[in-house]
Amino acid sequence: MQNVNPRFHQFVVYSIVSIMLVPIVATLIYSLSSSWGATILPDGFTLDWYANLLTDPRFLQAFARSLFICIASLALSVALVLPTIFVVFYYFPKLDKLMNLFILLPFAVPPVVSSVGLLQLYADSDIALIGTPWILIGTYFTIALPFMYRALSNSFEAINLHDLMDAAHLLGASTSKAFLLIILPNLKKGLMASLFLSFSFLLGEFVFANILVGTRYETLQIYLFNMRQTSGHFTSALVMTYFLFIFLLTWLASRFSQGAK
Repeated sequence: MQNVNPRFHQFVVYSIVSIMLVPIVATLIYSLSSSWGATILPDGFTLDWYANLLTDPRFLQAFARSLFICIASLALSVALVLPTIFVVFYYFPKLDKLMNLFILLPFAVPPVVSSVGLLQLYADSDIALIGTPWILIGTYFTIALPFMYRALSNSFEAINLHDLMDAAHLLGASTSKAFLLIILPNLKKGLMASLFLSFSFLLGEFVFANILVGTRYETLQIYLFNMRQTSGHFTSALVMTYFLFIFLLTWLASRFSQGAK
């Protein structure tokens, strides 16, 4: 069978990439245009839409709220998941298959169904959680679990955990000291990759934020949804700002993942 010309493969790849870039480039141009009506090209270019966005107190507050929720959720994930994975891999390695099954459960139930269940569970509770950031932090913690566990479990498998722990014990280190001073530094790149990847995913989550808190605690996605009726140029600037931030986080996660291999 005759080999296909490599240039044909390049043409197909470049064509697909170009098609995918068209809406992004169009949105970027529209966010930079002063006005764009029935003409092919904009009437002019301006940075006023970005200036209005970045000086909008409502946007800054929504962005800060999203950062707080994501960082708190990931901090909780690291504090609970990292010791759990260490115990599983060091003391009970046979439980890894069971853990892989458990971490898929958050994706087995659609977010809408989970949100309705949480509303019914905590609506009449003595603890006021609905409409507060705390219920989002707990919910986002369960969403981040699969990303955190898979990334960290791969790192544990790559570092020869038992050999490192045995060597540390022979040198007089306790289990906790060996974990903090030897195991944890070897997990740094895998941990950072999982954090950036989870952060970029959580920052774009909309269903839980909209149903559980809505405008009572307006996050970045809720702000984007509420501003959809405003100027299209302003909304495009908001979308591009969000896209560039997520792209940066994804790129950092990719770099850390490559360094962890």
